[in-house]
Amino acid sequence: MFDSFTVIPAIDLRAGRVVRLTQGDFAHTTVYGDDPAATAAEFERDGARVIHVVDLDGARAAEPRNLDALRRMRGEVRCALEASGGLRSMKSIEAVFDAGADYVSLGSAAVLNPKLAHDAARAWPGRVLGVIDSRSGHVAINAWEETCAVPLEEVALRLREAGVVAIIATDILRDGTERGVDAEALAAFAARLGAPLIASGGVASLADIRALSAISPQGVVGVIIGRALYEHRFTLAEAIGAAEQAHDPQSGAH
Repeated sequence: MFDSFTVIPAIDLRAGRVVRLTQGDFAHTTVYGDDPAATAAEFERDGARVIHVVDLDGARAAEPRNLDALRRMRGEVRCALEASGGLRSMKSIEAVFDAGADYVSLGSAAVLNPKLAHDAARAWPGRVLGVIDSRSGHVAINAWEETCAVPLEEVALRLREAGVVAIIATDILRDGTERGVDAEALAAFAARLGAPLIASGGVASLADIRALSAISPQGVVGVIIGRALYEHRFTLAEAIGAAEQAHDPQSGAH
């Protein structure tokens, strides 16, 4: 999946619409569109190899709620779709795959039911990612509305041992804020974890993209971008170019 550093645009779904939350707060929702399939097609035209799809309603309901939107996206794009939100059973994971996802990512399930991540990774080898959502060092679950007592590092180790292909690490206090990323902390976490890490939350500029791409040899294999794209801070094509420039200064990206 990650043969090179991958820039991954995010589509968060709520009631079939494209939205973004600020710091995971459902009371602070911004709507960016009513047609997720059109948004996905635009991202693909801009060069997306993978699109991160989050079913926010599903995360709250503990079962998928936006499968129709996922099916419409699948009908519009050929790039990979990685889906999350409400995946608490093998049946729900299978439903998301049937709706067109190429990959799924498991968050709360890894805390509440570690066996599910293990079983899913074996049933769909190479297609299951883990998610660690953290707020001030604590792991958040159930649509980020609760925290759990399981230490962050232990959740990470559970996911690694389950056999996930990569782990998405989201800093909730940065998510949707465009505060920038902490590349040094992410590199250190990836080193401790010993598993491929995808950064999520806070990307504000192309400099953030370049900083993360530069540490890809240390295990940070990708970045998920949301609000910065929707607020037109830069385009996805520019972000991909910035990631390439971090490894090839002569690429001409800016």
